[in-house]
Amino acid sequence: MTGETQNRNREKVLSIKDLSVNFKTENGLVQALRRVSIDIPPKQIVGLVGESGCGKSTVINSILRLLSNNAEIIQGSIHLQNKNILMMTSTQLRAIRGKRISVIFQDPMTSLNPALSIGRQMTDIQYRDQINQAAKRQRAIDMLTRVGIPDAEKRLKSYPHQFSGGMRQRIAIAMALIMEPDLLIADEPTTALDATLQIQIIELLKTLQKEFRCSVLFVSHHLGLVADFCDQVVVMYAGEVVESGNVRDIFHRAAHPYTKRLLECDPARIKTKTRVLPTIPGYIPDLVNLSDDCIFKDRCHVKDNKCPLTVAPLTELTPGHFVQCHLSQEGENL
Repeated sequence: MTGETQNRNREKVLSIKDLSVNFKTENGLVQALRRVSIDIPPKQIVGLVGESGCGKSTVINSILRLLSNNAEIIQGSIHLQNKNILMMTSTQLRAIRGKRISVIFQDPMTSLNPALSIGRQMTDIQYRDQINQAAKRQRAIDMLTRVGIPDAEKRLKSYPHQFSGGMRQRIAIAMALIMEPDLLIADEPTTALDATLQIQIIELLKTLQKEFRCSVLFVSHHLGLVADFCDQVVVMYAGEVVESGNVRDIFHRAAHPYTKRLLECDPARIKTKTRVLPTIPGYIPDLVNLSDDCIFKDRCHVKDNKCPLTVAPLTELTPGHFVQCHLSQEGENL
């Protein structure tokens, strides 16, 4: 790695460059990710959005090096500051998981162990710290109090099933932040909650992110939460990053036709009563038999004779706003 590359990586908490991941299946090689690049600056919240199957979970599992056995990383790098996660040993990976990179999963009942008390889980996760059990227990109490668990000291003896869904998610957040990580990955943390609880959890995450001064990769289908919570947004489609920029760029000056259609499908933008929710017609491309054409060409509503229908390079339209579309690069009003 050159000195210039090292300096650039130090400016980012996490930097993914040209990541490509394939999965071996009975039907052939699934090209799940292709040339994905994502930067997460210090103390910033980056939203990752896109339809189901676009590759969001594969990005997360690549960062954590938890891909399935049939996965193969073809190319690319994932730098946690100046260290490439893809080159780390098992021992080095165990040292950063939970301490420098933590995860909040979407369903707290599957991320919390139902057979262990909350107190046991909150102290076990601190196994790296050379402090006594009393200090670990007190830290757990303090953290549970910070996330809004009432009577935290007594609740340490309780089990996950004795808490509501919202409280379980608060406990999951406490466990993720107790080691004060550099990067917090929030994998659709509000999907299993109702609308009121979703807002409460997002407000809690906002407060804690400022207190802990950590970076956040926020993965969600809920565009309203992304607009309210995130500083930067990355839009994925069929394994590729098609657009990225700050929140205002994406929500007010979207340049890629897929981003525009995705925003139009947000129920919060529907002004009149309707029995039929908007959708994006067509299907995602077959990731086993990909052509060299634009991956969105079969669903694109703006393509015309000016568009060559080939894969466009990711181009910077304005500072920090990138898009992968020929017509957008030509200044067309999409």
